[in-house]
Amino acid sequence: MAADSTLLLSLVEEFVSGLQDSKAKDTATGVKDGKFTVLQLVEALGQSLTSSQSHTRARGVQLLSEVLQECYGSLTETEVEVLIAFYENRLKDHYVITPPVLRGLGALTKCTVLPPGSAVSMLRSLFQDVHVQSLMLAERACVYNMLINLMATREAELKGLGADFVFGFVQSMDGERDPRNLLLAFQIAKNIVLRGYDLGKFAEELFEVTSCYFPIDFSPPPNDPHGITKEELIQMLRDVLTGTPRFAEFLLPLIIEKLDSDVQSSKLDSLQTLTAAVSQYEHKDLAEFLEGLWASLRREVFQTASEKIESAGLAALTALTSCLSRSVLNSDSEDYLSTFLDLVLKDCKHHLSEPDLKLVWPSAKLLQAACSASNRASYIITAAVMPSLIDQYNSRAQCSHRRTLLEVVQRFILSVTMSRSLDNEESVFLAFRPSLCCMVFSALTETNASLQITASSVLTSLAQQRGLLLDSDINLAVDHLTRLVLTENDAEVSLAVVECAGALAALHPAAFITKLIPRLKKEMFSEPMDHDNERTVSERHSYHAVRQRCLSALAAVSSQPSVVQESTPVILEVLSSAHKGSVGFSVVEVVLACRSLQRIAEQVQDTEETGRCFHDIIIPRLLSLALQAALQGEGSPGHRSPLVEEAVLSAMVPVISTSCSRLQPTLAGQTALRAVSLFLNGDVSFLPDNSFPSHIQLLKQRGDSWSQSQMVCLLMGCVCSLPRSVEVPQIEELLSELEEMSCACSHPLSYTSAAKCFAGLVNKRPQGDSLDSQIQSSVKRVCRELDSASASVRTQAFTFMIWVAKALLLRYHPLFTTLTDKLFSLLDDADLGPMAADGFTLLMSDSADILNRSCHADVRIMYRQRFFSENSDKLVQGFNAAPQEKKPNYLKALSNIVNTLPKQVQVTELPKLLSLLLEALSCPDQGVQLSTLSCLQPVIMDPPPVLVQQLEALVSRLLALTSSPAMNVRITSLRCIHAVSRFPEHEVLPFRARVLRALARPLDDRKRLVRSEAVKARGQWFLLGSPGGS
Repeated sequence: MAADSTLLLSLVEEFVSGLQDSKAKDTATGVKDGKFTVLQLVEALGQSLTSSQSHTRARGVQLLSEVLQECYGSLTETEVEVLIAFYENRLKDHYVITPPVLRGLGALTKCTVLPPGSAVSMLRSLFQDVHVQSLMLAERACVYNMLINLMATREAELKGLGADFVFGFVQSMDGERDPRNLLLAFQIAKNIVLRGYDLGKFAEELFEVTSCYFPIDFSPPPNDPHGITKEELIQMLRDVLTGTPRFAEFLLPLIIEKLDSDVQSSKLDSLQTLTAAVSQYEHKDLAEFLEGLWASLRREVFQTASEKIESAGLAALTALTSCLSRSVLNSDSEDYLSTFLDLVLKDCKHHLSEPDLKLVWPSAKLLQAACSASNRASYIITAAVMPSLIDQYNSRAQCSHRRTLLEVVQRFILSVTMSRSLDNEESVFLAFRPSLCCMVFSALTETNASLQITASSVLTSLAQQRGLLLDSDINLAVDHLTRLVLTENDAEVSLAVVECAGALAALHPAAFITKLIPRLKKEMFSEPMDHDNERTVSERHSYHAVRQRCLSALAAVSSQPSVVQESTPVILEVLSSAHKGSVGFSVVEVVLACRSLQRIAEQVQDTEETGRCFHDIIIPRLLSLALQAALQGEGSPGHRSPLVEEAVLSAMVPVISTSCSRLQPTLAGQTALRAVSLFLNGDVSFLPDNSFPSHIQLLKQRGDSWSQSQMVCLLMGCVCSLPRSVEVPQIEELLSELEEMSCACSHPLSYTSAAKCFAGLVNKRPQGDSLDSQIQSSVKRVCRELDSASASVRTQAFTFMIWVAKALLLRYHPLFTTLTDKLFSLLDDADLGPMAADGFTLLMSDSADILNRSCHADVRIMYRQRFFSENSDKLVQGFNAAPQEKKPNYLKALSNIVNTLPKQVQVTELPKLLSLLLEALSCPDQGVQLSTLSCLQPVIMDPPPVLVQQLEALVSRLLALTSSPAMNVRITSLRCIHAVSRFPEHEVLPFRARVLRALARPLDDRKRLVRSEAVKARGQWFLLGSPGGS
């Protein structure tokens, strides 16, 4: 003990007299280790604390406070009580002692064993003896943190101080200027107003001491280490000012005053603060300020050129109206909502009578913003404005005026939809239903395209108002939409009509089942009376356009199961008729029919009923038709079915894969069994129109029977999109046959689809010895084929390898590295080198039809980053070792890899690959040039030092690319040149004259987009080095 006492005295002496600050840490360590207690430290500091020299006393208190900051958690309640009394007494000492005293008290406020009443005692001493704003920044922060700590742990005691606590805080904060401390002070003020502290008679003082910073005008310095943003300060202050209705009488006049400012940010902050405030207020808080607030909001929307200000003003009006709508009306109370809306209508309603003047839309937006606030407000406003709008529409002859009025009506309908709180509420437009329907239907009969488009949108909005349209209105709407689908050639009108039909069919399917679908079916299958050779080209084109619109419309309306049951047989009949040749459907129309089925599969409600429809009807019918076409393709040379065309089969695949991916587990298992039985065993028992020959072997190519072998793409759609939980039967045999077709077949679609199907199955197959042996066997065969220079199927083997590699990469299978190494070695191959370089794009990019998450593939997160980190060094080493004629393959591979990485990864990883990327800019392949420029562009925006060091090479290559034959390369290189001008001025200034000369040529480029980029870049470089330039 004597040794410990001696050590303690030594540490105190060295800190106080020797000014060795490191001894404080040693002392804290001794306390933590139990060599001595805090009270023993106080005793050892006795002479220092009672010294006549204020600086000696300050050093003593500083040592104690620094130890407490490390050891406050181990103090007992008695020790804390003694220390608080000591520190409170020291607050009355010399001012140089105050900073360490505050740090000590700050440490004590973190203690969990604060004695009862100590929080109040500390704060009374603090508010009485310390003038906070005369302290340095760190000490002021210490005071604020003390308050935050005590508010978190001793809230009840602080509330016992009543308004004295608020007054003490106001005095402490008054005059604070540092943004770091303001965040702390605003946090305290926010706690006061939100946690129910008694403001007493100091509500106005608290408001004044915080509102003097409104609106926040703060711009953090560059590279600010504290990370304080203007947005943080704005939000924290807003939370204070809007936290209590007691501030309403002070805040609302302040907002009205600030809205008169010419500073846009001030206006925006004021409007957003108003929106936040009125959500906390009651109508009585707003009553005396309504006229002033409305005048300010009206001015901002009418006169502003800023969309942000306008949107904020409209949001504030909605919030204001919503607040007034919450008032409860008594027989003797004033209806503040009606009073306020009378002001709005008085200033805005008359502008709606002038649809060709610019104030129509601002007025309409203001009325609609108020309308969307509540159901009550929407009744008042629509009753006032709708009769006028309807009368104007009926009296106006110009289509532009009528379109404007329709658009205004639609905005009112949408705003009312937003204000409805209950779906079963009666629509406020019910009284105007006949007139609105008449407006819409008359507009749909017009020949003006923009008027028809607007009418389609309004009809959609009306239908979404529950109970507004009668059955007769729906039937008439369907008639109009059907007529427009069949007769309207304008693409934009047709698109709007189809979208409208889709929206209405989701709400009223029966009318579309009985009226639209039969009419479209009749139109699609009707053949013209005159012979084709007597019809003009334009007539034939129009006839095919009608069919295409019919197919699009059938897909759009098929979102409800009941509609799907009626629409899909029509589309399947199109495919059947095209196959048989009974109706002359073109390949384009057959492809569109498949895409319509795909859209239906994507959008239809996921129910067991729709699942069975696809499982029992659509998928078997598609397989049956495709098989009939494949067998027919090998027969007589007469009519060739369009279903053997690659475009049609490729369009069928997503229909099958999308529907299979959404099947219930039981149906999914049955689909897998059927598909595998068909392709492996020739089992056609589940197919309709079952008149197929026996012993069909779809996975066995005989001679040139590509029409059968290419059907493997449909097998891929069936089995590769099923959930991973579904077990594919006969998997070993299936994989073996797919491998054989992939490596031996000569038909591109067949061997590519077989490779993709193999990859999709391998990706989902459970980990184990069976999978590993299958992969190893396949890898050996592929390598054998690729290593044989005389092999005729090297392309097929490469295709198989790249798809299997992708399947393994996505799931992080360890055998992937074997295929990676083989792929890198092929970059030196004379025949397959360019193909191998392109293979990296397939490896790293998303695949639309296979190996993606929508197909339930096993896709691990950040697989691209992992591949890059594991293989970038191999790529660099291969490039360095490759002969000159093979280096472009490595550059193309690198560019393809890097271009698929997320931008954040590119920025961090590219500096070490910069020399290769600059080399890639000299590669003659325009695709490599463009992808490399795309990689470099984000890095140039924030250049690392290594890029600045390579500035000569970078500028030279970029300027050379401004003359590239490819427009996209010229544009991107000019953007990069533009970005280089923002490098440190002393680095780029030597290149100024050279760049300006080189950019003269793109100024005369034949493409306007290139000229535009050249002007921007040259203007920036021209200003370089001049006063006010970059």
